[in-house]
Amino acid sequence: MEISVIIVNYNVKYLLEKCLYSVQAALRNIPGEIIIVDNASSDNSIEYLQPLFPGVKFIANPINKGFGSACNTGFQQSSGEYILFLNPDTIVPTDCFKKCLDFIQTKKDAGALGIKMLNGSGNYLKESKRNFPSVSASLFKMTGLASLFPHSKLFAAYYAGHLSENEIHEVDVLSGAFMLIKRNVFIEVKGFDEDFFMYGEDIDLSYRIQKAGYKNYYFPETSITHYKGASTKKRSMAHIKPFYGAMSIFVDKHYSGGAKGVFKFILKTGIWFFAGLYAIGNIFRSEQK
Repeated sequence: MEISVIIVNYNVKYLLEKCLYSVQAALRNIPGEIIIVDNASSDNSIEYLQPLFPGVKFIANPINKGFGSACNTGFQQSSGEYILFLNPDTIVPTDCFKKCLDFIQTKKDAGALGIKMLNGSGNYLKESKRNFPSVSASLFKMTGLASLFPHSKLFAAYYAGHLSENEIHEVDVLSGAFMLIKRNVFIEVKGFDEDFFMYGEDIDLSYRIQKAGYKNYYFPETSITHYKGASTKKRSMAHIKPFYGAMSIFVDKHYSGGAKGVFKFILKTGIWFFAGLYAIGNIFRSEQK
């Protein structure tokens, strides 16, 4: 088996249906399998999708233990030499997997690969390539300096803005929305850390891949459409609090000394800042009704 495509689903059955049709087309002539791990969806996702995709393996989690945990569950049922973790709110082109596999197979030093992601309007998504979080990069992102200087190596470090989105690069962080990883590497780094419920698990995995001596490649010679945030509204507190919580776990795990203290302070400040903006926005929205 050359590739196992693992998709974690949570209440997005119609988007996942479109995703699966595109994945099946991209797997044509490639020995592969598709594994869906459903995180206790309440929309009858499996009952709806299973008759449409009889060749797909479905795993029903009785409770939602988070993205990383579900990915690990899917991996345990996989057999591919390469593992692709793919979000359910994505569409892949027919040549996507072939191009990615052809490239990564030429890179003995590669641990994992990510690609260019576009939103539903065809615009480039900055999280396609990122650097590891740092005190300065996080501060510049939170204060808006990263947006003011999107191609600065200093101010836009969080999204590696100085690196062209149209060229192949070695990068720090790949997105969990599309992460192609060698099976032996995933085993060596012991998979996703299940302490991360939602957000941050891809940063942590990317970090451990590099720490193990492998490289993460950004490969823009193919792209996917990512209707990001279908399961969680990105500007809601349901997104903000878990995101900063995940960053806090990452900092506790990989930072020490003064940098750790400063980073934690920035994260706490960020939570209160965006919570305040969210509250103000709710007030204005209620007054407009």
